[in-house]
Amino acid sequence: MYHSAIKILKYKRMKNDLLERLFDFAIRVIKFLRTLPDNPETKIVRYQLIKCSTSTGANYEEAQAGSSKADFTNKVKISLREMRESNYWLRIITALEFNNINKNELEWLLNESKELKLILGSIVQKSRKQ
Repeated sequence: MYHSAIKILKYKRMKNDLLERLFDFAIRVIKFLRTLPDNPETKIVRYQLIKCSTSTGANYEEAQAGSSKADFTNKVKISLREMRESNYWLRIITALEFNNINKNELEWLLNESKELKLILGSIVQKSRKQ
C-alpha cells in the first residue's frame, strides 16, 4: 500500500512538472517571437510556431481528462506531433540567422523542445505497453 501511494505521488508530481514545462515553453515561444523582424516570411513562421507550441500543452492538458486509455494516448501523440513541429520551426529560425534576436533564448527553446519531445515520446511508448 505504501509503495503504491509513493508511486501515485511521484506520477502526480511528474505530470504537474510536465504541464508547467509545456506552459512555460509556450509562453517563452510567444515572447521570443515578438523579437523577430516583421516581414512576410517571419509572419508565417510566427503564426505556425505559436499554433503548434501552444497546442502541445493544450492537448497534454486535455489528455489528463481522457475518457479512456486510448483517448489519453491519442492526445499525448498529438502533443508529441505538435512539439516535433515546434522544433522544426525553431530550427528554421536558427537557419535564417537573424542578427537582432536573443540567441541564448533560441538555444534554450530548441533544447527544451528536444527534451519535451523525448518525454512525450516516452509517455506514448509506456502507455502503449500497459
